[in-house]
Amino acid sequence: MPVTDFEREHMVADVVAGTVRPARVVVRDGRIAAIEPTTGAIRPGVLVPGFVDAHVHVESSMLPPWEFARVAMRHGTVATVSDPHEIANVLGEPGIRFMLEDIEGSPFTCWFGCPSCVPATPFETAGARLDAADCARILDDPRIHGLSEMMNWPGAIAGDAEVLAKIAAAHARGKPVDGHAPGLRGADAAAYFARGITTDHECFTLEEALEKAGLGVHILIREGSAARNFEALWPMLRTHPGQCMFCTDDAHPDDLLAGHIDRLLARAVGKGIDPMVALRAATLHPVRHYRMPCGLLQVGDRADMVLVDDLESFRPRMTWIAGVPVAEDGRTLVRPRTSGTPNAFVGRTCAPEDFMVRAPAGSSDGARVVVHAIHATDGQLVTGRADVPAVVRGGTIDADPAQDLLAIAVVNRYAPAPVAVAMVRGFGLREGAIASSVAHDCHNVVVVGASAAAMAEAVNAVFAACGGLSAAGGDGSPADVLPLPIAGLMSDRPAESVAAAYGRLTARARSLGSPLRAPYMTLGFMALLVIPALKLGDRGLFDSARFAFVPPVSA
Repeated sequence: MPVTDFEREHMVADVVAGTVRPARVVVRDGRIAAIEPTTGAIRPGVLVPGFVDAHVHVESSMLPPWEFARVAMRHGTVATVSDPHEIANVLGEPGIRFMLEDIEGSPFTCWFGCPSCVPATPFETAGARLDAADCARILDDPRIHGLSEMMNWPGAIAGDAEVLAKIAAAHARGKPVDGHAPGLRGADAAAYFARGITTDHECFTLEEALEKAGLGVHILIREGSAARNFEALWPMLRTHPGQCMFCTDDAHPDDLLAGHIDRLLARAVGKGIDPMVALRAATLHPVRHYRMPCGLLQVGDRADMVLVDDLESFRPRMTWIAGVPVAEDGRTLVRPRTSGTPNAFVGRTCAPEDFMVRAPAGSSDGARVVVHAIHATDGQLVTGRADVPAVVRGGTIDADPAQDLLAIAVVNRYAPAPVAVAMVRGFGLREGAIASSVAHDCHNVVVVGASAAAMAEAVNAVFAACGGLSAAGGDGSPADVLPLPIAGLMSDRPAESVAAAYGRLTARARSLGSPLRAPYMTLGFMALLVIPALKLGDRGLFDSARFAFVPPVSA
């Protein structure tokens, strides 16, 4: 009997009918041939449809799609709605093609969209640009299933011709448009979603999510490695169960190895949410909204299903895709394979003086000035602004680790250019520096440090590796590096190896003083200009609420 022909007797969760009952599931040629009630003995566990991550950047796992899928399937995930925005900002269309080709032959469904904002803003330097004509051509590819998060909400509201042309291209092809509107409320939110944008994964308060749900928007409850909004948004499952989906958005390798959508299901039920409501957010809603080929445990469907221990822990015991077992008891049954390593990185060596925060012109030694510092918050993409008094010494402003006032810089990876430098709070380093070429959205090299010398050391280690994460102690010992040879974003090593190296670097950052749960993930979002309030791009400090540059220091 072929592996795709089998029968299983278990409790079966029907997310369409909303029932859980004992049944015999008959699989033939990889599809559900019958679901028959049974009164006989059944095996332990509950069969449920395979889980879907409704919005994720695979690149943030630091794994290429094939390896990402091998890990995700262990957790019962059979599909993702994936935005290749990160690699597109580095390599353009060739980067998107790399992602499509890397996943070819996998049983896993990577439902890729066309990145809508490459670059994310005109205020920073990316490695590529995709205009409306490019997006229309990409959307013609049958492997591309929608227009991914429209981050240019000011352009959408104002009727920017390029933005509207991209949205129209998706609609003309019958493909959905995803949203990205952090903090947008009132008339602006109504105008934005009236453009035919149907989802948002950026809500960080319940009030914001409720308002957007009132506009008919599908709310994606996000719990990733940096942005953790589950605690704020889980009540949406109670008030608007038909409009909720789960997503991770960005999950680093250690978090992905520990769990995926299965963990969100367990947390939701732990809050008192009906297991069927939670399951629908992880299966029915994304499958139907995005018109995915994934099965929902209905007769005639593709046999995509997960055997879980129960509807409380949702611990996966076995995962099938199209009737083929792909994971069992935490082990993937799909073999690894080698990925290519396309990249874009100029050679560069920085000196400590590149990372000095300069005082306003004409400032005398000992003068008092005000530093406009980014204020990072653990578990959030949004940042605050801290206006901190400081004293000029030798024409510069020194970092003050005792006040958690550190220097932050962004170094252009695509062409020689001056280094953009400002100051930041929230990273807590007492010494040393950490750097990363994973710096959303343009993925220049971002570094935070307690000294200019350590910042130079950390950045130079990233450039020497043509991309990666690094930590430097500033004590003369070699910088520790996790190389990311695929576009400076992903490793070509197995997931466990990447996660171990990432864990080692995280531990090093904490030994330098950082209290952040995921310091490198938080670091990577300090250059994300489309998220309020202050961020740093390669051209300077940027006020994301006003969409304007601001000086890092004022007299």
